[in-house]
Amino acid sequence: MSSPEHKQKIWNLISDIKNGMLTTRHGDELRSRPMVLVQDEYDGTLWFFTDLESEKVFELEDDNDVCVTFSDPHDHVYVSLTGTGRATQDKALIDRYWNSLIAAWFPEGKDSPNVGMLEIKINKGEHWNSDSSKMVKSIKTATAKAKGAKPDLGEHEKFGTR
Repeated sequence: MSSPEHKQKIWNLISDIKNGMLTTRHGDELRSRPMVLVQDEYDGTLWFFTDLESEKVFELEDDNDVCVTFSDPHDHVYVSLTGTGRATQDKALIDRYWNSLIAAWFPEGKDSPNVGMLEIKINKGEHWNSDSSKMVKSIKTATAKAKGAKPDLGEHEKFGTR
């Protein structure tokens, strides 16, 4: 999919954001909900805890295509990652990523039968990173429009296949 350097770049963009919106398909509808990253590195797979009885798990059984978006408007960072998802109850992963924040969502503890993880394997994505303020963006946009060109509002990159 992407090089180790590119994966590190994606991780650098999303690691501080931590909260992403996971979008799944339910019939003809799209459904999104916030999820919290629990991993400490990115190798092309995202990991989230989930209740194995939740609707998102059942939605993944019908259609495992997903999108996860991360947004930090303050720092002008936006990331959209597309891939496939599946639920797992891998105890080694649960033990590895279990923490006090997750424990608050699962009062019966990590051995509860409904504790699981979502594995999201990323196959393509897109990111935007602009360190410009609104005023600078407005000036760049107006200048570009006057010149009949596209404004340079920062880094924008698409990656992946499929």
